This record gives sequence, C-alpha cells and structure tokens, in this order.
Amino acid sequence: MDYNKIDSLKARLDSYRPLNPAILSNLHEDLVLQWTYHSNAIEGNTLTLQETKVALEGITIGGKLLREHFEAINHKDAILFMEALAQNNEGLTEHNIKQIHSLILKNIDDANSGVYRTINVIISGAEHKPPQGFEVPAKMEHFIKEYQVKKEIFHPIELASFVHVEFVGIHPFIDGNGRTARIIMNLELIKAGFPPVVIPVENRLEYYQALDRTHTTGDAGLFLALMKRVVEKSFETYFYALGEGT
Repeated sequence: MDYNKIDSLKARLDSYRPLNPAILSNLHEDLVLQWTYHSNAIEGNTLTLQETKVALEGITIGGKLLREHFEAINHKDAILFMEALAQNNEGLTEHNIKQIHSLILKNIDDANSGVYRTINVIISGAEHKPPQGFEVPAKMEHFIKEYQVKKEIFHPIELASFVHVEFVGIHPFIDGNGRTARIIMNLELIKAGFPPVVIPVENRLEYYQALDRTHTTGDAGLFLALMKRVVEKSFETYFYALGEGT
C-alpha cells in the first residue's frame, strides 16, 4: 500500500516542530475528549460528546450509569499512561498491555482488570472466533515476538494496524479489548511521530467488518484503507490549529 501522501503530511508537520506549547495543550485536550467519546461510544457507552466532557471534569450526569462515567475517566487515564510510555519510547510488552487494561476496567471489573481470560468468548456479530481461553497466554507471547520483528520492517501505519488487528483477534481479556487495542495502536503511531488517530463511532460498522475480514481471510486491505483515512484526517486538526489547510 502506498503511504507517500501520509509520509508527506508527516514531513510537513515535522517542519513545524517543536510546536507551540499552547497549541499542543489545546490539541491534546480536544484529542482526549474526542478519542474518549468515540472509543467508548463504539463499545456502547451512551454519553454524548458534551456529556463525556462534563464527566471528564468530574461531574456526574443524571440518568447515566456510574459505569459510563468510569469508562470516560478510565479511558483518559489510560491515554495519559500510554503517552508516558510513548515519551519514554517503550516498546509494546505484555506488562504494558495489562497495565493499560487495568486502567480501562478500574472500578468497573477489578477482578478481571489486567488479567487474561481463562474462558472462551464470542465476538458478537463476528464470524471470527478468538482462541480458547487456555491458549491466550501462548498467543500473547507469540504476538509480542511477532511485534518485535515487524517493528523493524513495517511502515508505522502497517505496524499500528498489525498491533490492533492481532490483539483484537486474540481477544485476551473478557472485556475492554477494543478500547485497549485502539490505545496500543496509537502508542505505535505516536512513537513514530504521527498524530494519534480517532476511529469515529460513525464508522463502527465499517471498522468491525474490516476487522472480521482480516481475521477470517487474512486480507487486511479494508482495515489498512480505513487506517489511511483516519491517519490523514488526524493531520487536518493539527494543520488547522497551525493556521493552514491540508
């Protein structure tokens, strides 16, 4: 797949670095909100964008589940933890993945947070069936070994896509796999100097179909095409903040 346009956008953004701290702060605040809202909404959270903003400010919204408030707060904490990993240029490890997942499920399901599942699960609506519970530790160990090889040869978009697709295919946790996948995907993008991406809830069906097709046929074309679109879109926000168009 041709990544010339994306590489050109990155080079253009790099020409502005280091970015103005005020611009970075504003971009980060918006990113955390948009990413938290869309990632949670994909998984069924009913908080609106504005309600998510209020929840992240520590205000309880009447008529909404306490779990939904925790999902917003936890997701922000997981993003901040991931950004610290990226700042230290830490590679993906099982330990880091479990820490991110622990934050995702904090105060929601503490018994299963950061703990690989031991039971079999079905991904609702998907043809792909994840490995059986007893296979998960070995599958995750192999996943990290594959990642170590591919990070040396893959384009960052391909690597981020691989991380997401393979992780979700294993589905190592009882809950919170999608949110965790989108965070570790962005860990790889950020470390490579790309803006983090947000997969819009409006693209949920396309997103699920692309994942299932990759898992069942090995053809990642649909998922990579979706990734290219959202990566290109992620640059638009930066260039707008810098006062120019794409």
